[in-house]
Amino acid sequence: MTKPILRWAGGKRWLIKQINDYLPGNINNYYEPFAGGLSILIYLLNNQKIRNISTASDTNPHLINFYNTLKQDPERLINSLKSFKNTEDNYYKERAKNRRTNHTRAAKFLYLNRTSFNGIYRENLKGEYNVPYGKKSYDQLFDYDQIYYLSEIFQNTLFENEDFAHIDNFAERDDLVFLDPPYTVAHENNGFVKYNQKIFSWEDQIRLKDMVERLDNRGVNYILTNAKHISIEHLYQGIGNIHNVSRSSLIGGKGAKRSKYNEIIITNAI
Repeated sequence: MTKPILRWAGGKRWLIKQINDYLPGNINNYYEPFAGGLSILIYLLNNQKIRNISTASDTNPHLINFYNTLKQDPERLINSLKSFKNTEDNYYKERAKNRRTNHTRAAKFLYLNRTSFNGIYRENLKGEYNVPYGKKSYDQLFDYDQIYYLSEIFQNTLFENEDFAHIDNFAERDDLVFLDPPYTVAHENNGFVKYNQKIFSWEDQIRLKDMVERLDNRGVNYILTNAKHISIEHLYQGIGNIHNVSRSSLIGGKGAKRSKYNEIIITNAI
């Protein structure tokens, strides 16, 4: 048993304690087209709840390269990680480097994720990672046993650099699709999340809703999470069952305060 290896903004570790309430009785194949930290997939694999194969995909090529390298070549990944130090100087030097091989790019990705501010993934207009150093201390910077374990349980998982709509070509009856898109709207207020709006627009939200309807018509089980917001509730009116859930979240870095957020789960699985 293990937890996700990546820190990921909007990750669903908080949902693991509740996810069994929304799962169908059987999962033939599993699809997660907004990969991120893969909390739900890892939970399902830990508990052997997927009968056949799982597919995790994302439009972020660096994320997918990391997971593919972890799965296929954990030894080289670990060897590349051993030279890293958790200092501000080393962080900015590594952030500026252009790594050329899959395993060194994967190692850089994990190092920056572990040592950046809040584990945020953000790029500037040039496509360059621009998150500052996080000043976070660790007793152990990397857990090599965790890398080996995840590599083992990922052997029946495909990692693909694709738009979410790609799974519409493959998901069938009795499969489960878990959808956790970037939230385009803020929780329970009228504002749009500006950075997410750049990577996942309202038009993308509509495309996603249209795909969910097609999945539902084919008998594919789905679980979708989103911000509790009137625009999302209107978008999915008459589609699946909407459940309100509450979670806690730490906002900011040192000295952050814990706040309560309401989200919605839309599913046809229960």
